[in-house]
Amino acid sequence: MDSQEQKTTVKTRGFWTALSMAWELGYVIALPIVFLALGGRLLDKRFGSSPFFLLAGVVLAVAITSVWVVKKAKKMLAEISDVEHPADVQRPDIL
Repeated sequence: MDSQEQKTTVKTRGFWTALSMAWELGYVIALPIVFLALGGRLLDKRFGSSPFFLLAGVVLAVAITSVWVVKKAKKMLAEISDVEHPADVQRPDIL
């Protein structure tokens, strides 16, 4: 494989990796907000407590999403770091 093909392969792999990460983070952010906000809205309708449960669901979703995004980001950074730096090379632990 010549140098140009290697560059194209690396760029293509990088594109798909970035797209995969964006897709995962999109789900991590969207799913808790949608389900907890809808659940809160349904509880508000049932108990006539609008907007208490809706707001509680949104706040809980933001908290869950924050923790989930930090864990995902650490995992992704570790995977990227392992690809860029082989295991036999010592490097400082950043996270």
